[in-house]
Amino acid sequence: MSDAAENAGVASGGEQHPAANIDAASNEDGEDADSAYGSPAPTSWSLTSSILKFREDHGRTYNPWSDYSLPNDEMESDRLDLQHHMFSLTYDGEICLCPAVRNPENSFSCVLDIGTGTGIWAIDFADMHPESKVIGIDISPIQPTLTPPNLRFYVDDVERPWTFHETFDFIHCRMLTGAIKDWPLLFETCFQNLAPGGWIELADYVFPATSDDDTLLDNSPLAKWCQQGLECGKIMGSPLDSARLYASQLRAAGFVNVVETKFKWPQTSWAEDRKHKELGMYACANFVDGLYGLSVESFTRYLGWKPPELQVLLAEVRRDIKNRSVHAYWPVWVVYAQKPGA
Repeated sequence: MSDAAENAGVASGGEQHPAANIDAASNEDGEDADSAYGSPAPTSWSLTSSILKFREDHGRTYNPWSDYSLPNDEMESDRLDLQHHMFSLTYDGEICLCPAVRNPENSFSCVLDIGTGTGIWAIDFADMHPESKVIGIDISPIQPTLTPPNLRFYVDDVERPWTFHETFDFIHCRMLTGAIKDWPLLFETCFQNLAPGGWIELADYVFPATSDDDTLLDNSPLAKWCQQGLECGKIMGSPLDSARLYASQLRAAGFVNVVETKFKWPQTSWAEDRKHKELGMYACANFVDGLYGLSVESFTRYLGWKPPELQVLLAEVRRDIKNRSVHAYWPVWVVYAQKPGA
């Protein structure tokens, strides 16, 4: 990475950027192939029948060799792509928050996207940085086959020993709270596999949803759902508020220039300003459409919920989150940090 450390513009002692308050509005009521990609790039995994044979349950499909509780079907892919758009809106059109990556004067030899999902972030980065080798890794092979020539996808579990021969200039990890059991170990592994002066960035929800004006009541269906989700995370050993510890865990792993920035994603379009109103509209669609997939596997497996009683709760949650007089939002924390020795 050329001059990334010098051009980052980050205070050496680390920073915290708390989320600003959001004012409520006064009125309370398939993919097309790009010709630049050419023919389908050779995938970096062997598409054997065992890899492509997903487990079917609850009317959804799941990865068969992982206890990851979210589905991997087309509906989930659509939700992930909408989530990507929400991050783009949050970052004012930028691909991430790390200033070293946003600096157009910097180049990157090798970049890793952990939990790449549909691969949409990795594809965008590869298009923006044709000089870079970009690798996306995920437990499910749900990525497209038509990709930029400098991008490869791998199917693997990032919590297993890494087999990469490359060192990375930038590691990106987004929305994996609840999926990783040992974050300190993952951060140590990332540190070992980053080039000196390289950067890491993480972005995640922080459960539970909340409100600044107490309009989200503790006994509301949404609050109940959040508490049940937190309980699932504890049982699984993958807490849903893991982002609260990212900054301290990154420092413990040896990272410096740690910067933590907090955002708010309104649950509906209750916000007064245009940006947060739009974010709320997308957040509501993302949550309503994804609520069943976010809940059914974990609630039935780990908490013993019966499908009929779960459906009753989810119906109540859907009604609750569409109430614009409730100024609920999701805390979204973004943390980036640097490996010393540029």
